[in-house]
Amino acid sequence: MTSYKLNNKNLSKFTDKVLIPEYDRSTIKTGIVHVGIGGFHRSHEAYYTDQLLHDPANSDWGICGIALLDFDTKIYNTLKEQDGLYTLIVKELDGSLTKRVIGSIVEYLFAPENPIQVIEKMASDDVKIITLTITEGGYNYNEATGAFDFTNPLIQHDFENPQAPKTIFGYLTQALKLRKERGLAGCTIQSCDNIQGNGHMTERMLLSYVNKAEPDLVPWIKSNVSFPNGMVDRITPATSEKDITLLKETSGVDDAWPVVCEPFKQWIIEDNFTSGRPAWETVGAQFVEDVVPYEKMKLSLLNAGHSVLGILGALMGYETIDESVHNEAIRTFLNTYMDKEVTPTLGDLEGVDLKKYKQSLLQRFGNIYIKDQIDRICSESSAKIPIFILPTVNVQLEKNGSIDYAAFVIAAWAIYSIGVDEKGNALNIKDAHGTLLKEKALVAKENPASFLDLESVFGKLKDSKKFVDAYSIAYQNILKYGVEKCVTQMNNKALNNI
Repeated sequence: MTSYKLNNKNLSKFTDKVLIPEYDRSTIKTGIVHVGIGGFHRSHEAYYTDQLLHDPANSDWGICGIALLDFDTKIYNTLKEQDGLYTLIVKELDGSLTKRVIGSIVEYLFAPENPIQVIEKMASDDVKIITLTITEGGYNYNEATGAFDFTNPLIQHDFENPQAPKTIFGYLTQALKLRKERGLAGCTIQSCDNIQGNGHMTERMLLSYVNKAEPDLVPWIKSNVSFPNGMVDRITPATSEKDITLLKETSGVDDAWPVVCEPFKQWIIEDNFTSGRPAWETVGAQFVEDVVPYEKMKLSLLNAGHSVLGILGALMGYETIDESVHNEAIRTFLNTYMDKEVTPTLGDLEGVDLKKYKQSLLQRFGNIYIKDQIDRICSESSAKIPIFILPTVNVQLEKNGSIDYAAFVIAAWAIYSIGVDEKGNALNIKDAHGTLLKEKALVAKENPASFLDLESVFGKLKDSKKFVDAYSIAYQNILKYGVEKCVTQMNNKALNNI
């Protein structure tokens, strides 16, 4: 099949093979600046916004995508070459593909190349919302204290070089300062990351930075900027070369970086916007007064479930999440963890059938066409585990409930952090604290509990004898018997206790 490079000029050539934007992109005005234009943003917020833009009444809500880090050079260059266009490939449960070109990113900027241009765009009066997908680690807080980490060298750089910042906090501070100085309206800063109370977290961390960098700006921010909480959900694995080739061969679309995702999507948002907002509810988002119960459910079931499958599966030599969940022993272990340890911490969830939700998660994890890479799921576990798993542990400890399954996962993570699976193969560990984790993991071979000394990850968890004992037993058993035999034994024990 003849293929054509994806760009505005060639869009009409794809109409019989893929869905394309049915709106005039040249008339779209930027109302949203988004920082972090990776796969998840492009499968989620940019998708919702693309659907919205098909109604001419919403033409003020185009997106300017910001590539914040040097690491983001590739995605910036790809979007620049493709006029901001990319293909979203939805991998349905039956193996079929729904392919759609997304057109909502109408501008794109590379922050390291021109930081002033990015600050000016954020400060533009046309921009009403600044949204973020900067990963859990991007919020720069210490898990043990909950405080902003002022020791981060990049933060120190931003204090000294306010016009050439490197962190989101430096950019937001200078943009909001310009808005204030120019007498412009405030805006909404909306996190789309997997952090409970992500709006509250964004506000607290930003104000911590501003209080030191531009203290006179704090009252203005408190009066003119809103930080809605939100819960986001759509499994979006890394794009493979196979995905790129298949798209080109079956649809004639030469897209350097398409996005693949599952069919399920969810976006629940606190309706707290300073200067107006898109009507995302017309394309499937849900606006509520209180997001907390929903995000707690999602983080402690879906995100924690991903981490459980990733860590245990990695040690057993699996490469993708569907392989891990189709191992009956691991699947049963995860099911029991969700039922026995997570569910008792969730309370009442109005309008949610929790049993069906948990069943749907196992189905989604098991989608054999998604092929979500385990090393992606396990990346930055030092930032994820305190958010996804430890809140469940802490509540269960307070209630004197079960923590054995969570302790087992943490023990498995300690062994995983050594960097070798049970077959002797090297693990591809991606973590900002990878070197420190490995150092602690090697010491833990002689003294398992020493891994819990990582206060920035575990807080004061090492002070709980109940947890330390369960963790230490699990650690020794995994080393002695391997993951599969241990989880099978735990499953059998749970079955016998019913």
